[in-house]
Amino acid sequence: MECVERTQISLTEDQARRLRTLARRRGMSLAALIRDAVDRAYPQAGRADEHWMSAPAPVGGSRPSAPGVSSAHDRRLGDASDG
Repeated sequence: MECVERTQISLTEDQARRLRTLARRRGMSLAALIRDAVDRAYPQAGRADEHWMSAPAPVGGSRPSAPGVSSAHDRRLGDASDG
């Protein structure tokens, strides 16, 4: 495992309870669960960020007159969320 930096966060009672329950179900520590969630929500630059940032372009972005926008938009957004 890479070096970890100790930090302190404040959670609501409900958040803490849900996370402890989920960590127990997955057989992992609360810290590992939170690190995993951070990695999924905020991936390293160059990975999923590029995928998500490219989503507005195929669906027209701010160009409402772009051809094929409505026909490809669901497919392109689905592709972006699979990354």
